[in-house]
Amino acid sequence: MRNEITSVISGYVNLKRRGRNPVGLCPFHGEKTPSFTVYPETDSFYCFGCGAGGDVINFIKRIENLDYIDAVKFLAQRSGMDMPENSYDNSMHKLRLRIYEANREAARFFYTQLNSPGGKSGLDYLHSRQLSDKTIRMFGLGFAPDSWSALTDYLIKEKGFYPSELIQANLSMQNKKGGLIDRFRNRVMFPIIDVRGNVVAFGGRIMTDEKPKYLNTSDTVAFKKSNNLFALNRAKNSKSDKLILCEGYMDVIAIHQAGFDFAVATLGTALTQEQAVILKRYTNTVVICYDADEAGQKATARAINILRKEGLDIKVLTVPDGKDPDEYIKRHGNNGYIKFKQLLESTGNDLEYRISKLKQRYNNGTTDGKVKFMTEAAKLLSYLDNQIEREVYVGKLCEEMGVDKNSVNAQISKYIRGRYKREKKEEFNLAQSNLTGNGDRLNPHSADNIRAVKAEEALIAYLMLNPDMVRSVYAELPPEKMITEFNRRVYSVLTDRVLSGRNISMIDISGEFNEEENSRIASVLAKNIVEMNSPEACKEYVDIILSEGNKHSAGEIAQQSDEDIQAYFNSLKKGN
Repeated sequence: MRNEITSVISGYVNLKRRGRNPVGLCPFHGEKTPSFTVYPETDSFYCFGCGAGGDVINFIKRIENLDYIDAVKFLAQRSGMDMPENSYDNSMHKLRLRIYEANREAARFFYTQLNSPGGKSGLDYLHSRQLSDKTIRMFGLGFAPDSWSALTDYLIKEKGFYPSELIQANLSMQNKKGGLIDRFRNRVMFPIIDVRGNVVAFGGRIMTDEKPKYLNTSDTVAFKKSNNLFALNRAKNSKSDKLILCEGYMDVIAIHQAGFDFAVATLGTALTQEQAVILKRYTNTVVICYDADEAGQKATARAINILRKEGLDIKVLTVPDGKDPDEYIKRHGNNGYIKFKQLLESTGNDLEYRISKLKQRYNNGTTDGKVKFMTEAAKLLSYLDNQIEREVYVGKLCEEMGVDKNSVNAQISKYIRGRYKREKKEEFNLAQSNLTGNGDRLNPHSADNIRAVKAEEALIAYLMLNPDMVRSVYAELPPEKMITEFNRRVYSVLTDRVLSGRNISMIDISGEFNEEENSRIASVLAKNIVEMNSPEACKEYVDIILSEGNKHSAGEIAQQSDEDIQAYFNSLKKGN
């Protein structure tokens, strides 16, 4: 309650008041028109674009990538409060802390090994990649010795960790005989550190041509690949207004060593939407700097689409001669900084990059090639929202290819109309799905009980804002008479809490539901907030639910006796 929801969210989102509720661009998905709304009246937020919603704790969970207890602790610290340690089940939190501690000790172990006689091969390898001792120290690089259980033995015997903790941390694993062995052996080690300074995982590189070249920590309770970026803990403090997105650890480290402290990389996987959302929190401009080979080009095309969805400005840095950034910087030695800076300053945006790739694909010296190129280019240009920007590119390409501007603009308009129709159809289908309840995973029976669901949701919203009405409503409508399963569960939580003298605001009940369920409750509040203050409407909601509950399904009727069926129809005629 000390963390007023508007105050907390405004630290992450630029909110502007629209009517009585602040709105802004959603931080959880890319959008150009604000659909993210904060409701101070119900201490909740909801995005009509992506469906994210909940209370202030749910917001911090999502934005800071924390679990429930850690989000509560985050808010407690924000408001200068001490959190009692014995009032909740914190077993998962304790395990996460133990994994952080194990990873920190492992990082120290690997670093010590690298600088010992036994780590000479690892240190020689890093020096052969022209990494300085200062850079090695700065990134905390290390070496996993060529031993079956050196790290495991050290952490258990010297540091007191339990075998189960090391398995949970993915530092150790069981062999076929049930013994414990190290996951990483004979590899140079790259610690992965989150933005709060925790060592959350490792990447290990083999120094030979053996496969796999890189071995990475699997997902744990303290680490999820899709929600982290290598070196973001350093890059977030850069004075640059952009971030360079690389494919690998060595590229990032080489770029940092060259003097550019704003490079990051994904963790052994392709860029994810979650990582794009994280990038958006720290910058508006991302420079994609992937390898120039075919795989790198495919990865670049995929990354462009993902980053565009988040509304980021995208530039593409193409390294000459098919080199990766690490090779390019090294080849230029002491001039590496100047050469890479020139590349960085000359980068074109993602549209220019894709047009250049189209030019390479088609032979513009032939009529057929020119037609295909301009048709594909028109499709790309149709995605530009800025009409002036689009006109500039159309004029430039038409002059270059000797094509009439009117015909190209007509083709672009055709693509825009087609996409508009598809989007409207998708919106219609989604709206239909929402109205009918089809595909509703949380409340699967909603499709068969549309009228009842609307009344149930409106009643839940009304009661959350008017808890003094719960007892009288409960007397007429016990939980078992709610028709759909999810709404029955929410209603049960509300009534149980009020009957036992507890509160039922969004922040009071959120701990009893998961992220998706809290989003649904927030959507119920958001969609019913205008109509929830009328006692007469509340009575109508109850009557509808009771009435719908008295109806029998076709399957139920088929199994009844003739006398029961006749009695049922007589009750319907009487309006019961």
